[in-house]
Amino acid sequence: MQNLSFPKCLKCNEGVLIPLSDYGRGGATIHFKAWVCNNPSCHFQIRIDNGEVSVLDTIASKKRLK
Repeated sequence: MQNLSFPKCLKCNEGVLIPLSDYGRGGATIHFKAWVCNNPSCHFQIRIDNGEVSVLDTIASKKRLK
């Protein structure tokens, strides 16, 4: 079995960031589209949307990185 390690959360430093994948418009797989904290009280996310990186530190808040 492969031993995987994930980076610590940049917001809470308690959870780890778990990678998520998705499918594009044409059905192609997009690996590591988002990284989300596994700490349920944290809500930190890093996502790629339409080629832009977004950081979400709460469920309702969204900040675009340039």
